Amino acid sequence: MNDIIEAHGLTKRYDDVVALNGLDLAVPEGTILALLGPNGAGKTTAVSILTTLLDPDSGAATVAGADVVASPGEVRKRIGLSGQYAAVDEHLTGFENLDMIGRLYHLGARRSKTRARVLLERFDLVDAANRPVKTYSGGMRRRLDLAGALVAEAPVLFLDEPTTGLDPRSRTELWAMIRDLVKRGTTLLLTTQYMEEADQLADDIVVIDHGREIAHGTADELKTMVGGQRIEVSLQSEANMKDAQRVLARFSIDGVYLEDRTLTAPISGGTRTLAEALRSLDSEGVELTDAGLRRPTLDDVFLSLTGHVAEYEKLDTTDNELELMKEAS
Repeated sequence: MNDIIEAHGLTKRYDDVVALNGLDLAVPEGTILALLGPNGAGKTTAVSILTTLLDPDSGAATVAGADVVASPGEVRKRIGLSGQYAAVDEHLTGFENLDMIGRLYHLGARRSKTRARVLLERFDLVDAANRPVKTYSGGMRRRLDLAGALVAEAPVLFLDEPTTGLDPRSRTELWAMIRDLVKRGTTLLLTTQYMEEADQLADDIVVIDHGREIAHGTADELKTMVGGQRIEVSLQSEANMKDAQRVLARFSIDGVYLEDRTLTAPISGGTRTLAEALRSLDSEGVELTDAGLRRPTLDDVFLSLTGHVAEYEKLDTTDNELELMKEAS
């Protein structure tokens, strides 16, 4: 399988800040690569370089065979970009938005209208096609935005935080649409703040921090990397927090992590260790609302590798997306 996105040694500095520090990427045709990293890790910079919105200080990258620096116009013809916020005109109808994008790509009047109708049907927006977008729900806007990124039938699609702000049902529906795109041959590079999203969608995952790759593999390979199992307990009261932390620290092989009133401790020994820990918590008078043993998640991988949880990273590409359309041909 050929790599349709390739990057070698990408670097980018902003004064004293190193945004990218020798990043390598390879995305085979017809697959999904998830780019994960904490806020400021370099995800936005990487996407901006690959979509020709930003030049690297050094290194090289090609997308669908075109060099992002030497041939940015050719790259723009071959990609679609969907930013974190839906880049749609809320005063136009759904049909008018897609028709306008087709004309910006110089598809011509007839082809633009035909493409708009096809995409409205694919994304289940036919009934809302002639309504102003300002009447659309968040999920409908996101589907329309993704449809807009597909107007030019580009072989490569970049999605930045594609399901941010969506309710669980809308998120699941959009995941299904993304899978369908890949079945049709589209190659995707996505950034996401949802570890579950990467777990559900990605064929390959690259974790970056401080502008460089710190881990690379499938979801299962990354989970195996951190190993072991996790005790997870939810406390009835915060008054018992210190006692609970002290008890779990005796059983943990890598510290105790806290989120709200839930404590997580990596362990070895499986159910035997869980039983011992629960007896110790009970003897200390720590009251629980829930307790269990689970395998590592991508959140655990992320925390183990970076020392902090994944954070939201804003990339407002609305104006840039329209600029790409204008310069696509």
